[in-house]
Amino acid sequence: MTHFVSHIATVEIPVSHVQKSVEWYTDIFGLNVHFQDQNSAMLTFGAKGVPTIYLVETKEQQGLSFRNTNNDVVHSVIDFYTPSLTDFYQWLQEKHVDVGPLNIHPEHGYGGFGFKDPDGNLLSATNILHPGQ
Repeated sequence: MTHFVSHIATVEIPVSHVQKSVEWYTDIFGLNVHFQDQNSAMLTFGAKGVPTIYLVETKEQQGLSFRNTNNDVVHSVIDFYTPSLTDFYQWLQEKHVDVGPLNIHPEHGYGGFGFKDPDGNLLSATNILHPGQ
């Protein structure tokens, strides 16, 4: 069977104020503004390009997260990769970003943590790479 999809092109994120969110996402992730108008902005990771982050202004704020009904853990729908998990965690704290607990496995050093954007969307950071990444 032929596979028609090769990668995730864009992750769309609801925001209440496009300009405020553009400033936050470019500061926190070093993203580049590819396109911006009054109600939306397309941000890119520079040379890597994919996926793009599409910020869409809306009055309907539901937030990005879900509760796992098997164990009551609240999950984000986006994990950002960093090889320097502890450094990124401390840097976010210094920038007064709302961060959750830092979870690093003592034996292999892999882990992650959750944090929120200005609209309360739950995002995560991890130092785990999967095959093909």
